[in-house]
Amino acid sequence: MQNKGLALDYITRAKKRLAALRALHRESAWADVVRESQEVVELALKSLLRFYHVEIPRIHDVSGVLENEKSKFPVQIKRNLERYQQISRTLRRDRELAFYGSEDLTPMEFYKKEDADVAMESAEWVVHSLLPLFRN
Repeated sequence: MQNKGLALDYITRAKKRLAALRALHRESAWADVVRESQEVVELALKSLLRFYHVEIPRIHDVSGVLENEKSKFPVQIKRNLERYQQISRTLRRDRELAFYGSEDLTPMEFYKKEDADVAMESAEWVVHSLLPLFRN
């Protein structure tokens, strides 16, 4: 948990994956944008947790962990905490559905451009809001 290099690795990889999101968006792969946005947000938020020495759970939605550990975060992170949690919960809900679908839902038919836009904008916001932590 002391490995700050791992926290930097997570946020760097999350930032690089934003380019993949843009490529998927250009291809109108709306379901894939939603799924990959969740992974970007998960990596970015886990970089935040690792940066502040919080044990990283092997779960996709870390909103509960963010809530439980909020006393460890500075004011600028606390200011955004509710939004981080909401984005994490929302994208986690769509994670499997956007990838696998279900008997009554085909991802490429279900997800629309608007869904992809919101997911991608959320992922971009999370990553860019956390990057200043790693600039020192």
